[in-house]
Amino acid sequence: MELLIAELSRYVIIILFAIYTFYCFRAFARRTQEGKERVFRVQRLLNILILLLCGAVLIVETKKLNYVILLLAELAFCIIFSKIYQIFYKGLSKLVLNNMMMCLSIGFIILGRLQYEYALRQMIMASAAMGICLLVPLFIERFTIWEKLGWQYALGGILLLLLVFVIGEEHGGAVNWISIGGIELQPSEFVKIIYVFFMAAMLSRVTGATVVDGKEKFKSIVVITALAAVHVVILVAEKDLGAALIYFITYLVVLYVATMQPLYLAAGLGAGAAASVIAYRLFSHVRIRVVAWQDPWGHIAKEGYQVCHSLFAIGTGGLFGMGLGQGMPSTIPVAESDFIFAAISEELGVIFSICLILVYISSYIMFVNIAMKMKKRFYKLTAFGLSVVFIFQVFLCIGGVTKFIPSTGVTLPLISYGGSSVITTIVIFSIIQGMYVMNGREEVTGIEKPEGAAGRNKDKRRNAKR
Repeated sequence: MELLIAELSRYVIIILFAIYTFYCFRAFARRTQEGKERVFRVQRLLNILILLLCGAVLIVETKKLNYVILLLAELAFCIIFSKIYQIFYKGLSKLVLNNMMMCLSIGFIILGRLQYEYALRQMIMASAAMGICLLVPLFIERFTIWEKLGWQYALGGILLLLLVFVIGEEHGGAVNWISIGGIELQPSEFVKIIYVFFMAAMLSRVTGATVVDGKEKFKSIVVITALAAVHVVILVAEKDLGAALIYFITYLVVLYVATMQPLYLAAGLGAGAAASVIAYRLFSHVRIRVVAWQDPWGHIAKEGYQVCHSLFAIGTGGLFGMGLGQGMPSTIPVAESDFIFAAISEELGVIFSICLILVYISSYIMFVNIAMKMKKRFYKLTAFGLSVVFIFQVFLCIGGVTKFIPSTGVTLPLISYGGSSVITTIVIFSIIQGMYVMNGREEVTGIEKPEGAAGRNKDKRRNAKR
């Protein structure tokens, strides 16, 4: 009976998620607000149905009361926070909200399948992050200081990254964790948001000025690049090469978008290629990952162990998966974090995994769309930088799991187990949502939000004339 339920449920889950994915892109084609609202309502319903079905399967499989409680908690999380979030983010992008909730739901499901405690802790961290992020719109709208800072972001980020050399702990060959009161945090996850603010603030001033001497502009870009390079070098020294790669690519893409100079892009790619060769020669664990990528089957007992088991799991699952609870994800190394995509593919199937990738892509498209609509250059570059951080992390994680690129030890956003990762990604989604809300209000009023006391005086005079 249990096998029959698992067999039937896997097809229903795939169909429901495929419909959800279709509506992710259908939302872009809808012209009327009423049509879009209908799409978003269907998405929310599908999210609940997938949670209910997967939760019921796990309850039948485990026969434990804990999983009944877990299912109720997951449903409460999605319903309550979806409602509260829309109250605080009035006029938000419902597609971005729905995608965030769906990815979190998939994370709860697969982590609960791996270990009950993983899902419970992940939900607690996600709830804390969602609660904190309810204040994001207030900070974005009420404080104009964000774009006035610049080197302060860089200094704060560098100091936080250096903190691991004082009280850091080693995980997976990289010294990139700190423990505070028994809670382990990864500073590089939080610093990448500050890092994007630093890039956006500095580059918006240099490239957004109408009259700037060419030599002065180039000197300023060199200084900004040097500060960005310090972040990357520190991460390399920590042996956190996955994070270093995210920081490097994000800066390179944002610099190109801000300046539209192909020469900067070419020079950055050349420097990155040279740095990769140096890293390969300096760090043994980099050489191990390259060997595992080149020929995992020839080194299956050692270097290629992780990649081989990941590919075995994906191949075993096939198009439709083994069924939730029917696979052997425990044989996949670090299945709860770095290789969680392999666990998803084994039990829920390759079709489900492809749909998940498309959901990520739809979120990225919406992020870029929001960035393009922002009037202020600082907000435009910030939204674009955060979107690059998000999608490139997805690429690194899935690319490493599927042997497309060497493994970098990067987690899958909103799904992999880890407080630092899930909190940071929720904050990224919330910051972009906050910008979308602010931009929508400005379009309605037709007035760009003024800055400082002078701006407030202008508002008063404008109101008096009315």
